[in-house]
Amino acid sequence: MKGALGLIETLGLTAAVTALDAAAKTADVTLLGVDKVIGVGGAISVTLHMEGEVAAVQAAVEAGVASAKRVGVVAASLVIPRPHDELGGLVEKFAQNLKKTKDPKDNRESQAHKTEEIEEEKQ
Repeated sequence: MKGALGLIETLGLTAAVTALDAAAKTADVTLLGVDKVIGVGGAISVTLHMEGEVAAVQAAVEAGVASAKRVGVVAASLVIPRPHDELGGLVEKFAQNLKKTKDPKDNRESQAHKTEEIEEEKQ
């Protein structure tokens, strides 16, 4: 991967959407993926993964973090300039996660499956 990898981790979807909006408006970056994790106490952590030229990613992450802090909590942020080639596999995984969420039918099926798993865990 050339350029840089940027990450913004927020608590909650609203802060993540706000961060992504500001990041995308600030600089020429590409969203690679979004990861949602249910953590301690049921808090939902949302991590945005983006790539672009080093300066663009730095500006986008800074703007995203500043905007997200106005409406919620930013757990972490990071810019990795010129990431090692070994991170390429991880970046591909981010992209696969993003592709999965773009198809509404697939997303509904995924959500139904997650709901079933949660119900089974409760029993």
